[in-house]
Amino acid sequence: MAANQPATLFEVAERVLAVPDVAAKIAGTRSAAACYRDGRDLGIGERDAPPRPISFVSIPTRPVLVPPRELPRRNLNGVAGRVALLHAVAHIEFTAVQLAWDLLYRFRDLPAEFYLDWLRVAAEEAEHFEMIRARLRTFGCDYGELPAHRGLWEVAADTAHDLIARLALVPRGMEARGLDVTPGLIARLEQVGDRESADVLRVILRDEIGHVALGSQWFRWVCERHGLAPDEAYPALLCRYLRAPLRGPYNLAARREAGFTDAELAALDATRQPANHSGTTIG
Repeated sequence: MAANQPATLFEVAERVLAVPDVAAKIAGTRSAAACYRDGRDLGIGERDAPPRPISFVSIPTRPVLVPPRELPRRNLNGVAGRVALLHAVAHIEFTAVQLAWDLLYRFRDLPAEFYLDWLRVAAEEAEHFEMIRARLRTFGCDYGELPAHRGLWEVAADTAHDLIARLALVPRGMEARGLDVTPGLIARLEQVGDRESADVLRVILRDEIGHVALGSQWFRWVCERHGLAPDEAYPALLCRYLRAPLRGPYNLAARREAGFTDAELAALDATRQPANHSGTTIG
């Protein structure tokens, strides 16, 4: 790239994914999104150029990542439990920023709308992260001070070779689980009098329905491109990649709003068998 030539979206994505600092990743995300909001088109980049292996993506040294089963259960009646919940959500939202960037960086030869859609998702996930981090700081804690689970990024690594699998497992798998569990978390936070945290989760839930809907839209587009039946491909991919079975109850109204068909919803129960991905959720 020439010295005065602006970076393309693929180049910005590579920089954001490679930098190890949390603040730099968030700042790079906000800056790229602002370019498009201001009418400055970065250009997508060379679609024939292969992306770097997913192992190049930098994961911050903090928080310390552990298997999900090693994290303590959270009792929201106490401050410590609410802090642990907010930290977990902050980690989910930060990882979601990375996942959105990796999705638009890793898979090439797609319409320009695909890349701009996932840039917008990355920017909204960055906003979610900053909202949750600000709330966490009111309790005297910051992101990185508590351990977090490492299952989220494992999904990205397992699906780095296959766009259809990535769309099924991330926006329509892990993120869709957020649609199921977040309303209950909101209710529990309200019960213990933490309406400020509940209000932040409401904003996140509203936006996540849109993110999952984009996943549904592009999943169906890619299935059609490859001659696959989406209602058959979706449960098959979940069974192939899930490391732990899904567990209901499911937020059927939110899932329908996010583009799930009745056939897909009916098939969710069939995925309740151990196969070969973490049942954790992302925002």
